[in-house]
Amino acid sequence: MNRPAPVEISYENMRFLITHNPTNATLNKFTEELKKYGVTTLVRVCDATYDKAPVEKEGIHVLGTCASCTCFD
Repeated sequence: MNRPAPVEISYENMRFLITHNPTNATLNKFTEELKKYGVTTLVRVCDATYDKAPVEKEGIHVLGTCASCTCFD
């Protein structure tokens, strides 16, 4: 499946990267893309579709914000 390219938005001193929701099968490529953009914190706004442990192992902090997320710690 073709996924849309990430979109970077800057506002004042903040940067946001809007991406698709990966799966465990696409997580390695997704993590490499995050690192390419210098992402340090990932905020999930959809239900979790992947294991956050491999992302955190790469030094990226994962947070969840949606009420139905299973990603709250």
